[in-house]
Amino acid sequence: MPEKRRIALIGLGMAVLPHARSLRDLADRVEVAYAFSRSEHRRNAFAERFDFPLADDLEKIGADRSVGAVVIVTPPNAHLELVQRFAAAGKHILLEKPLERSTARAKALVEAAEAAGVSLGVVFQHRFREASEALRARLEAGELGKLAAANVVCPWWRPQSYYDEPGRGTRERDGGGVLITQAIHSLDLLLSFTGPVAEVAAVAGTTALHRMETEDFAGAGLRFANGALGALLATTAAFPGFPERIELIGTRATAVLAAGVLTVHRRDGSLEKIGEEQATGGGADPMAFPHDAHRALLADFLEAIDRHRSPRVSGREALNVHYLIDAVLRASAEGQTVAVASA
Repeated sequence: MPEKRRIALIGLGMAVLPHARSLRDLADRVEVAYAFSRSEHRRNAFAERFDFPLADDLEKIGADRSVGAVVIVTPPNAHLELVQRFAAAGKHILLEKPLERSTARAKALVEAAEAAGVSLGVVFQHRFREASEALRARLEAGELGKLAAANVVCPWWRPQSYYDEPGRGTRERDGGGVLITQAIHSLDLLLSFTGPVAEVAAVAGTTALHRMETEDFAGAGLRFANGALGALLATTAAFPGFPERIELIGTRATAVLAAGVLTVHRRDGSLEKIGEEQATGGGADPMAFPHDAHRALLADFLEAIDRHRSPRVSGREALNVHYLIDAVLRASAEGQTVAVASA
């Protein structure tokens, strides 16, 4: 049997719920030694729902050699310092997306983990949904043929009250708007299917529906490194919020991934459907989704530690979606096609 891991949960805000539920589900494999927040209010609110030991001292957690890993679920602007702290203490790290508020800080974070020799996994749980796994298997089997085009649409909604919360949608805390906070999941999933984007042309900005510092709308034309063409649309101004959608158009079939369901339209006229429709957090309640994909991602992270392998979504790989987001925003600002860097 694998060793039961003692971990610390760092950050007890809104995003902690699917992580805490997953940790509770995997109690046979992991023990939560600490649930940390500097806020007494958040610790008390968390304790009403989860029976994990509470903590308000990061030094104590870092010094506890029985704790082999941490799950960091804080705002992005705290990630770099936390990863540097816990990597130096020799602890493996599972980090909530995005890596950081800027790509420069994200790179420094990844390099800190690599230099310390600890595993760094990133929470892109959409890769672990049943329908996503099914699409990946069909791609690997060549069932879609050669990829000709790929589109991604994330037509979500957030009310103004969401952005009225301190730090939301700011460069200082979040690093940006809809691309880095909401659509980043769908963009990462797209890249995991298609490989890198070579260049983009784009428009991005804030619609009349929101008062915020950063973008609530982005549209882009994509040219992939493998020659395929594509399009991106992401917004939090699409009331009341609709499921994100990925379309992969191949020479043998077209695959559509939406709301937890994969539909494959084959050239021979056959149709295949896999998965059940589910909420994805695209409306006014950002946490309205099941936690099964988070649980699968956490299980992979624990297995990666046990088997001394990289998590399926490593910090180094997660840099690629940051490079794409940077390119979309730069293409919009410069009004011209720009190249996309790669990790």
